[in-house]
Amino acid sequence: MTSPSDVRGGVRPGHQTTYATPNDRELVITRTFDAPRALVWSAFTDPAHLPNWHTGPEGFTMPVCEIDLRPGGRWRHVWRNRTGREFEATGTYREVEPPARFMSVTNVNGAEQTSVTTFAEEDGRTKVTLTILFMSREARDRGMPYAKIGTESNHARLDAYLESMH
Repeated sequence: MTSPSDVRGGVRPGHQTTYATPNDRELVITRTFDAPRALVWSAFTDPAHLPNWHTGPEGFTMPVCEIDLRPGGRWRHVWRNRTGREFEATGTYREVEPPARFMSVTNVNGAEQTSVTTFAEEDGRTKVTLTILFMSREARDRGMPYAKIGTESNHARLDAYLESMH
């Protein structure tokens, strides 16, 4: 178990989130968690778990988390900031292969954005890779700062949440 003194800036040793742009339209986000794949899968796909960690920047909450986890099923998330302003995202699952991967499509400003999330376990740890395909390089570059802000705090919270689950 990692002690609080081992945590630097909210990131535990060996728990770095990486960001890559392998081409003009993709953003690949990778992080390894100290938990088995089934548990990490559940944390990402169960509406009972997601609002406990996937809340974005500090001070945000997720009052609405609806997930119909099947091909053709829809998901809907609503985040609320400290002032009460809400932000909504919706999408449709195209592929669901528990506990290895899922693909979803989100409508962003009238354009489709495809995301593939994979879960690979090795020695009781799970590497999660999220690949987001944007409509253009400009859309990717506009979205990247927002993705980083929310992802960093989400992953730090997920580390603590997973530890509390097992």
